[in-house]
Amino acid sequence: MNAEHGDNAEDRDAAEQENRLRKELPAEVAPAAGEPVPEPEPAGEPQLTGRQRLVKGLWPPRVSRAQLTVAVLLFVLGLGLAIQVRSNSDNSALRGARQEDLVRILDELDDRTQRLEDEKQGLEDQRTELENSSDQAEEARKQTVEKERQLGILAGTVGAQGPGITMTVTDTHRAVEADMLLDAIQELRAAGAEAIQVNDVRVVANTYLTDASGGKGVSVDGQKIGQPYVFKVIGKPQDLEPALNIPGGVVQTLEKEQATVSVSRSEKIVVDALRAAQRPDYARSSSQ
Repeated sequence: MNAEHGDNAEDRDAAEQENRLRKELPAEVAPAAGEPVPEPEPAGEPQLTGRQRLVKGLWPPRVSRAQLTVAVLLFVLGLGLAIQVRSNSDNSALRGARQEDLVRILDELDDRTQRLEDEKQGLEDQRTELENSSDQAEEARKQTVEKERQLGILAGTVGAQGPGITMTVTDTHRAVEADMLLDAIQELRAAGAEAIQVNDVRVVANTYLTDASGGKGVSVDGQKIGQPYVFKVIGKPQDLEPALNIPGGVVQTLEKEQATVSVSRSEKIVVDALRAAQRPDYARSSSQ
């Protein structure tokens, strides 16, 4: 009797477990013949297919705090790598340059370093002459006159002549703008130009260039200059010409705008355009 009762209890447990498993099956799986039909879902709630249940389980995503932290760190790492790669690409502009171009650039840097060393040595020599001269007042006067002449050249109040180059820019398509010519002046100054004249205008420290009204032509210090643009530059030709012809430099930039550029060296360049000496309104010599 007890054995029969135990068998009935086991059968009931198995039937309940089977019914529970069938209730958890997707709705589209029909029960076999003779098997009990699962109870329908409560009214008002539509029955979901297996695919719908899968989508419902995946969206909206359930992201833990740890997963979100890892995602943010990976994003920051990727952004940093992208910035680093872009920075390396920007700094490798000369990577594709020819060997002779790289050698010329290095020579130009060496020449600039040498010019600075020569200037330093010249100042030291002047100090030594002043200290050792028997007539320091006369020596100081000579150095003052020489300094005045040099400053006059830099200020554009006196003419100058010496070795240098002439650069002629012909812009038949009128595509050359003021900033391109300004880049040429800056490059020439960096290469050691001591006096520059563009057409009939003397270039000094406060010279500015603007595009002429209507977008045609260029004005230097408010004076419109016509074509061709002729740069007369006094300085060491061996330094000035390579500075203009470096890869990606002045000449290549102008030629990309379909302008024609010619550079020629000369042992005598005359810069005769002058600037009127301006008396300061407020500044006075501190020695007075």
